[in-house]
Amino acid sequence: MSGNYKFRNQECLYFVTFSVVRWIDVFTRREYKDILVDSLKYCIENKGLELYAWVIMSNHVHLIIGTQGQPLENILRDIKRHTSKKLTAAISENMQESRRDWLLWFFEREGRQNPNNETYQFWQQGNHPIEIWSNQVTEQKLDYLHDYLHNNPVVAGWVDEPEHYLYSSARDYAGGKGLIDVILLI
Repeated sequence: MSGNYKFRNQECLYFVTFSVVRWIDVFTRREYKDILVDSLKYCIENKGLELYAWVIMSNHVHLIIGTQGQPLENILRDIKRHTSKKLTAAISENMQESRRDWLLWFFEREGRQNPNNETYQFWQQGNHPIEIWSNQVTEQKLDYLHDYLHNNPVVAGWVDEPEHYLYSSARDYAGGKGLIDVILLI
């Protein structure tokens, strides 16, 4: 993370986005999205992650998060490290994955360009954290949450209503129960 995009105040909430390298559509299968869901649940239960909103799209993830435990940069580093390994292994072992060889080749090629990687690079570097530091910013992010974040799957043509998409917190904000326990911002 460089420039102004850092976790400066661990007591604030942050809007973060992280993307698959080169924006490759990987989250097209349920089992891949479930790996990310399981990792978020683990971090909530074991690392103090507070999750306020989330959505998994085909090639990126949006979260509104806070912490009552480990520093956010450490939690996100661990999520990305863990899911990178789990996802590349899942792709490698999935005989139904028509793009398996190409995806692994691509992640390996990207990994060679970054000396911090062991073999593959799955996620782009950085998380682009934006601090939610005031009620005005919170209201802006809530509007964003409703109009964009939760509406992403509708715009993509995957569902007719945001709460119909399983891999987001839209159900929670519509009064239902989603896959991950969230803390509502309203």
